Amino acid sequence: MLIDHLKKTDDRAITKWHHYFQVYEREMGRFLKKPISFLEIGIFKGGSIPMWKDYFPDGSRLTFIDIDPACKAFEIEGTNVRIGNQADPEFLTSLAEELGPFDVVLDDGSHVCAHQIASFESLWQHLTNGGLYMVEDCHTSYWPGFGGGYRNEASFIEYSKRLIDTMHSWYTDQDALFPFQDMARELNSVRFYDSIVAIEKLEQKEPPTSLVSKNGNVEASRRALQVRGRTSVFAGKDGS
Repeated sequence: MLIDHLKKTDDRAITKWHHYFQVYEREMGRFLKKPISFLEIGIFKGGSIPMWKDYFPDGSRLTFIDIDPACKAFEIEGTNVRIGNQADPEFLTSLAEELGPFDVVLDDGSHVCAHQIASFESLWQHLTNGGLYMVEDCHTSYWPGFGGGYRNEASFIEYSKRLIDTMHSWYTDQDALFPFQDMARELNSVRFYDSIVAIEKLEQKEPPTSLVSKNGNVEASRRALQVRGRTSVFAGKDGS
């Protein structure tokens, strides 16, 4: 298990909340069958570099970035350390062109909400089909000092909640207020854990299809996506 690596650390410290390891196993376990391309934002003391190298299959392309030039010293064989600002689109684009696209991106950087959003918006297009984008320490979304605060629209948690709306925009019944958003074609899921948001990318070029099966005959339809002014067939039958 990934958490067992904590017993093998050296003077390169790792700081993680205990429950993160269960989330990592749940979300990243499917990426252990073959080499992948992995990017972690934030190096700090360098302890996570050998941990992820030990976790992912041999041959994986492992990239780590930090704004502190001193972190270059933590680069080990089989890894790439680059120095740059996670909120700089030009740096991230250059990084992706050199070492991407990425199967997994893990943001453990500054934890400043504006930086988390900027990194996501720059790197999402460089995430592979079926890839995973994770942002951790999202409790900073509730700290004004990090650009957050309860129900602050600028926080990463509130930004992520809006991604849920985007994912469901196929089904809009209010075209002027809530139009279809093209990003829905790539958003497969948005999963919330304590302090972690996991966003999965899966290209869906065609709208969702409704299936009806009767007497073994299966029919597919997208008619429900075109209907407006829907009401429940149970309206008025439950006393409402």
